[in-house]
Amino acid sequence: MNSHSIPVSSHSTPISSSHTDFQSLPIVDISGLYASDAASRHAAAHLLGTAAREAGFLYVTGHGIDAALFRELRSIAQGYFAQDFDAKRRHYIGQSSNHSGYVPMGEEYLASGSYDYKETFDLSYDYTGASGRKPMLGPNQWPDFPQFQTVVSRYYQAAFAVGQALFRGFAMALGLAEDYFAAMVTTPPSQLRLIHYPYNPAIEDRPGIGAHTDYECFTILYPTADGLEVMNGAGEWIDAPVIPGTLVVNIGDMMEILSNGQFVATSHRVRKVKEERYSFPLFCACDYDTLITPIPDLPAGRRTYTPLRCGDHLYAQTIQTFSYLKDRLARGEISLPEHALALSSFGPKTDREEG
Repeated sequence: MNSHSIPVSSHSTPISSSHTDFQSLPIVDISGLYASDAASRHAAAHLLGTAAREAGFLYVTGHGIDAALFRELRSIAQGYFAQDFDAKRRHYIGQSSNHSGYVPMGEEYLASGSYDYKETFDLSYDYTGASGRKPMLGPNQWPDFPQFQTVVSRYYQAAFAVGQALFRGFAMALGLAEDYFAAMVTTPPSQLRLIHYPYNPAIEDRPGIGAHTDYECFTILYPTADGLEVMNGAGEWIDAPVIPGTLVVNIGDMMEILSNGQFVATSHRVRKVKEERYSFPLFCACDYDTLITPIPDLPAGRRTYTPLRCGDHLYAQTIQTFSYLKDRLARGEISLPEHALALSSFGPKTDREEG
């Protein structure tokens, strides 16, 4: 790891979590969000909001993604990551201008200063327009692995559609118009990660991912094996095992701000895996230049939030996490956005940087 000093602002003093001391994640059927009658949509949104307030993490059923697509995505990921390192390295993320490509083990570090035992392929909304490109928004660097772009693009669009439904649900859960977020989510830098956690019983007890909160509004996760742990309101780590047919959804930093602390980002981690594991999180964000600030007239939580630009926040957090961007920063090739926050500025007051 490069030990560059990165000047960043601290968020307001962390507080105790508003979550309950749940011992398992709630399960919410979101099929009602797709119903033609308003009563069904509002009923589903109410359940979604309750789970978001009490746990910030939940399983969802009724999402509409076909099981065959999950199998295709897993098969493509297995084939891609089974290649030798040189083949994967040809599409190294440090070659891209908008943070897309292969991420080798040891490339990214969380606030604890340790790296995770995983490799990934990162991509985002495939923005191919000639204008409006940003550091986290542009055309993806697609590998030439057979059927990779076709299958992954299909999954991205399917998960993105679930995200649009969840934006509607969260809006209703906050007492807002159902389409409140629609104008903010047109070409967002919503990142999909294909994550491979190798199984190696001989390695030290290194986590798959260290404890953290997610930067964006919320995350939609498809995991293939157990390993995810979520922190409850009592500061306890709770297992979130795989439930076939469900997706896992969790609140992120930006929804915490937008909701004025009604929904709080939940700390989570992946422990040392007991079998080879793949996971596919889609981090759902607003459009790049959206000002993320508490929505007017919402009851205030127990924290004061400073407004931030969606894309700038993502970029600042990414610079502080990835070695190739830290190196560019040290060479003066890039700079942190103004008022950049430190890593782990959201979520409850915990020892969340433990392994």
